[in-house]
Amino acid sequence: MFVAHAHTLGQQTRLAVTLAWVAGYTNLVSLVVCGHAASHVSGTVSQWGLDVVQGQWPLAILTTFILIAFFAGAVLSGWSAEFGLHRRWRSLYILPMAIEAGLLALFAILIEVIATPVSQGTALYALIGTAALAMGLQNATITRISGGVVRTTHMTGVLTDLGLESARLMCSPWHGSRTAAVRRSAMRRVLLLASLLASFALGAGLGALAHAHFPRLVMFPPVLFLLWIVYQDARLPICEVTASTPQSAELRAVLPEHVAIYTIIQDSFRSGSLHRLPDLEAWWDGLPEHERVVILDLGTDVQLGHNAAGELELVAARARHTARRLIISGLSREAFLRLGGNASMPSLSAENVCPDLELAAARALNDS
Repeated sequence: MFVAHAHTLGQQTRLAVTLAWVAGYTNLVSLVVCGHAASHVSGTVSQWGLDVVQGQWPLAILTTFILIAFFAGAVLSGWSAEFGLHRRWRSLYILPMAIEAGLLALFAILIEVIATPVSQGTALYALIGTAALAMGLQNATITRISGGVVRTTHMTGVLTDLGLESARLMCSPWHGSRTAAVRRSAMRRVLLLASLLASFALGAGLGALAHAHFPRLVMFPPVLFLLWIVYQDARLPICEVTASTPQSAELRAVLPEHVAIYTIIQDSFRSGSLHRLPDLEAWWDGLPEHERVVILDLGTDVQLGHNAAGELELVAARARHTARRLIISGLSREAFLRLGGNASMPSLSAENVCPDLELAAARALNDS
């Protein structure tokens, strides 16, 4: 789940929506127990300006502290992702999300031991600082995963984008031959943004309900949820696509330049377990323009999880749309049928599926 460039829009949507309720929940709890928002900083900056002008220096120092804590969370997210990249971890975002779970657990413990609500003193700084640090970390992490497309801790940009995409959807007939594509793209964005808004609001409502009934344990639901999604990512790793294996290099020497071979490889640290395919659409869009026939070798050792059919259908449809040829290697007819066959993958015909790499290379030569 938390892998760079490993997310389809559907995966980004599910991840962002599930994290948006955590932000709405945490923000509500911080408002109730501290009197200040933790998940967005626009209002905090405005409050800081008012405090400075009115000479309310204790409040100005507090709002400055909240801003610094949110900023520090973003820095911590970036550092932990870069650390994972330096150590060649494939799941770059498990660490920042695990840190967020730890910060929210600390927030939960502080609520348990401190008599809340609080309005001043060290207890206030500890509570709001921990919450703001966690929210800055979450916002930076999901921003990096989505390439800057999605935010989860504040709704200003979400509501703005929702308005823009709604207008784009209404005006899609003006695009002539591209009407269907524009309408489809705008509709997907509208659904994503509306879901984010609803999820944030739902989280706020759940936070208010939880605080009213069990105030001392109010932060345990989001902490347990974050630990669960980190566990899910560790349990079901994502494969990697590479262009360099000994077998492919051997065949590469006899194939024309416009024929390319890419191989799916599993995480060597978690071999033998089920794996998910990465975002093959994003991989496809990054291929060199001269590669017109592409062989994607699934190999023989990788055990693919339940998302394989959906990912293969997406990339096959993408190949058809870009007028390129995709050949899937390492997929027998029986395995093809187990994944759902043409019913689940209508863009992938049986002619595009080969049980081994040699046969796929021969088919590519024939197509050339």
